[in-house]
Amino acid sequence: MAPYEPATAGRSLRADARRNRTRILESAEAVFAAKGPAASTEEIARRAGVGVGTVFRHFPTKEALLQAIIGELAAQLAGDTESLARHGDPATGFFTFFSRLVERSSRTKTVVDLLAEADTAVTVVKPVHLLRRSIEDLLANAQRAGTVREDVRTPEVIALLAGICQATLYTGGDPELRDRTLAIVFDGLRPDRDAPSR
Repeated sequence: MAPYEPATAGRSLRADARRNRTRILESAEAVFAAKGPAASTEEIARRAGVGVGTVFRHFPTKEALLQAIIGELAAQLAGDTESLARHGDPATGFFTFFSRLVERSSRTKTVVDLLAEADTAVTVVKPVHLLRRSIEDLLANAQRAGTVREDVRTPEVIALLAGICQATLYTGGDPELRDRTLAIVFDGLRPDRDAPSR
């Protein structure tokens, strides 16, 4: 998904417009997480340090803003995951990615819920495909490093991620519970050192 960039009259304004857009998205995610549906455009603009008009120039409707938050999140996750797969520690990159994704899911619950209420499709197809490829790379790296069982495949990883992200939302995003749950899942993904060799 290509990031939305508003039209600008001069080339020198484009960097400022991109910075404003980034600040608006970061602020909106935080305000929606804290206030839920009651979040106002004025609060988002104030937190971002821009005028309300600037918010509306980038995102004419609340739905457009919510979709952009999800799209930006998916693109960031895809980029982070690809970077971990290429440059991270093969033994730990898979677990780092898994933890980050679960942690981020609890911060975007309100945004996803609001989009669902509005019956709005979240179009993040390209970043999700990129994410899947990077998951496959991270999993293969971890298996070569001997930190993930050889019989684990990408569909199982995606199913576990979906289940734990949903559970994290259901339990209110309690960090201690999330970490304990991840520890149990990670223990199950690691090779059994006591198992007889085949």
